[in-house]
Amino acid sequence: MRDYPQHYCGLFGIFGHPEAAELTKCGLFALQHRGQESAGIVTCHEGQFYDRREMGLVAQVFQPEHMTTLQGDTAVGHTRYSTTGSSRTDNAQPIIVDGIRGKIAIAHNGNLTNAVQIRDQLEAKGSIFQTTVDSEVILHLLSQPPHQNDLVQALRHVEGAFSLIIMTPKELIGVRDPHGFRPLSLGRLKDAYVLASETCAFDLIQAEFVRDVKPGEIVVIDRQGLRSIDAFPLHQRRSLCIFEFVYFARPDSNLSGRNVYETRVAMGRQLAREHPIDADVIVPIPDSGNPAALGYSLESQIPFQMAFVRNHYVGRSFLQPSQFIRDFNVRIKLNLIPELVRGKRVIAVDDSIVRGTTSRTRVNNLKEAGAKEVHMLVSCPPHKHPCAYGIDFPDPSKLLAAKWNRQQICEFLKADSLAYLSMEGMLQATGLNPDSFCTACYDGNYPVACSPADKHYMETQRQETLSLLNQDQPLPWRAAGTENGVKREPGASGG
Repeated sequence: MRDYPQHYCGLFGIFGHPEAAELTKCGLFALQHRGQESAGIVTCHEGQFYDRREMGLVAQVFQPEHMTTLQGDTAVGHTRYSTTGSSRTDNAQPIIVDGIRGKIAIAHNGNLTNAVQIRDQLEAKGSIFQTTVDSEVILHLLSQPPHQNDLVQALRHVEGAFSLIIMTPKELIGVRDPHGFRPLSLGRLKDAYVLASETCAFDLIQAEFVRDVKPGEIVVIDRQGLRSIDAFPLHQRRSLCIFEFVYFARPDSNLSGRNVYETRVAMGRQLAREHPIDADVIVPIPDSGNPAALGYSLESQIPFQMAFVRNHYVGRSFLQPSQFIRDFNVRIKLNLIPELVRGKRVIAVDDSIVRGTTSRTRVNNLKEAGAKEVHMLVSCPPHKHPCAYGIDFPDPSKLLAAKWNRQQICEFLKADSLAYLSMEGMLQATGLNPDSFCTACYDGNYPVACSPADKHYMETQRQETLSLLNQDQPLPWRAAGTENGVKREPGASGG
């Protein structure tokens, strides 16, 4: 696990535009921050699907020669960070199946907490899965009685976090789970409808933001227009992931009517009110710490300096396993201007501390440059609990705050002091109802019952099955004394 939590996925879809593929590519560019492992686009033209899905960044996957093959005025796109299933091409989304209602493509942001149980049930009935991602179970549910061809009933069977864009030969469908864990917004571009994980994707293609897709809502877009279905009318609790505001969403996006950048500045202001420190300069840890550091500076009147300079041209080739290369990677991303901190009392502001490696390096950088004091401030509470809804820190042993108290973390970072924004202060800074968020990674209050599992569980399960087959051992679901479901009488020889 890397020091910062990894993103989930980015979704983009458009219906009724002659340049659907190109606009989807642009939308995925805007959502690249949500996932950098793979990218995919599926288009529809006269009932036929055309797709390209590969490992890599959007610019690498979609070269000009690829775009000419993606025909049609309807498209769905996906940029992925794997939270269930390995990072490999056959797990890249959107996933396509050819079922009872024809071809369907699905793009998913989030994690289904009961995917393993559903998959086991479906495989016992004969379903054959193409991937090891949780999203595919929804497609199989749509092909199985009693949910056959009934999206509402299929969705009521799954649990956890799911924002979806589904494409059929005649429709584009947007879905948000009843808790609203993951964002999904609706826009218009002239006569075309657009769906996207974040509103920043609308800005790039000059689409007009219409509204957020409501938690528990299904929006169906076809040639007759748009209709809305309330799939979970009795569900009341709302649980938007608060970490969207803290870190994940782009600062130029709006969530639930609130601008992300302004909210992060408000968090920095609240941090200054809760933890005033006598210092000479405020230094953000770029890029995600910038707005909160500015907010702290505005509230405290302590000067703000961009002492760390970010190298924006560092690619994923630097993400290597050895400790030496990892340390090198941390240093090459940010370079410090010593003249701005030498001999000064420095407040370093970051949005979060997960494993602590990067934060410790930054404190060390500042002290090596001659900072007299270094005080580390964090614009959210400490992460103490794993996430089961789509953030890749499922192992509590990797969370610094799950193992140590604040003083121990401060000593590990070698900072002069360490302080976190309170839960109440973080929620207050959003300007929204505090009860409308999921805060499970901070307080352990999980809106949907779950037991965080290894994201490679489905691959592990498959390997165990193959191992039994190679050893000519009976598979777990076969009754004793049977082979391939055929009863063998005592003493009978095999064919």
